[in-house]
Amino acid sequence: MTDTMTAPPGRDSRLPWAGLLALFTAAFTAVMTELLPAGLLPRMAEALDVPEGRVGFLVTGYAVASTLAAIPLTALVRGLRRRPVLVTALSGFALLNAVTAASSWYPLTFAARLLAGVMGGLLWAMLVGYAARMVPAERRGRAIAIVSAGITVALCAGLPAGAALAAALGWRAAFAGLACVAVALVGWVLWKVPDFPGEAAGERTPLRRVAAAPGVRVVLGTTALVLVGHQAVYTYLAPLAELSGTAATSVVLLVFGAGTVAGIWATGATIDRRPRAALLVVLAVMVAVMPLLGGPGWTPLAAVALWGAAFGGVPTLLQTALVHAAGPGHADVATSMQTTVYNAGIAAGSLTGGLVLESAGAAALPWTALPLLACALVTAVVARRHAFPRRAAAD
Repeated sequence: MTDTMTAPPGRDSRLPWAGLLALFTAAFTAVMTELLPAGLLPRMAEALDVPEGRVGFLVTGYAVASTLAAIPLTALVRGLRRRPVLVTALSGFALLNAVTAASSWYPLTFAARLLAGVMGGLLWAMLVGYAARMVPAERRGRAIAIVSAGITVALCAGLPAGAALAAALGWRAAFAGLACVAVALVGWVLWKVPDFPGEAAGERTPLRRVAAAPGVRVVLGTTALVLVGHQAVYTYLAPLAELSGTAATSVVLLVFGAGTVAGIWATGATIDRRPRAALLVVLAVMVAVMPLLGGPGWTPLAAVALWGAAFGGVPTLLQTALVHAAGPGHADVATSMQTTVYNAGIAAGSLTGGLVLESAGAAALPWTALPLLACALVTAVVARRHAFPRRAAAD
């Protein structure tokens, strides 16, 4: 599929850093909004007068709402201009984080989290396609990598900073800070992010035809395999770390996070020149390190570092492949499908890992993920025509 709404090939190939960094910050804000309660369980539970498990449901509710809303809401707003939709989602984050900061009533807090999840589903469906349309085809992969880096920065730096702010000033200050960031981000988007038209009613490709485009279903299927396999192990890194006894769980998580930062940097440097080779390498590394995670000595820690570096590049590579397969003009719809697959894969992986942990122990977790990741690698090797071509066709 081609996109008639993106920039012409002769456009200046320099990256629009101000606009891309605004989208990077939007990704950062979305991750912080979704996951911050997990680091503030005791404080929020006391303030809301509920058990800590109920506060954990705030994360679950957000994720479920995001999953259910992504596809239908994206389809509903396809005809609207892109920047007002983006501003609406960010304004929703600002309002709902402010409500969370002020609320002392759990039902109100939970309702705000559900609505924030809806905003998150819409935002995630837009960001990758937006980045793709802001740059020429030959810079698309790097633009997507820059925006996706907001996820890693939030996980590695944002969440610890939010927890530190909550410890110093209270958990409400952390959510109030997120609301302020979202308000500032609205102004930044209006200033530096270009607007794009929506799809005219007569030109909108039905969702089933977008899903049926050559390569789209293969990319989505590969995404599911990778996420289920990855999450089945990552969710239970703590018992796996205890099994080896080499390093504390916090150290293992830090090593993984540092690896993802390196992986995103390496992916951004190579994705526009060798996207297929980069994907095959990172999937092969994930397959290779799984058997080493339960090994003796310092081997598991080294394996975690390599795993983090490989996985750091996977989301960007798969998102870029999906945009190329669907066409930038259909990226929002295709990415909404990928958002749903991501969340479903995370849930399925966590459930699978939990069942394996209870029945066979932590040592069995990497061997559970191994065949799933191997299938993803084989799929990427075979699907070289449409889903994962050597070079993306110019738009």
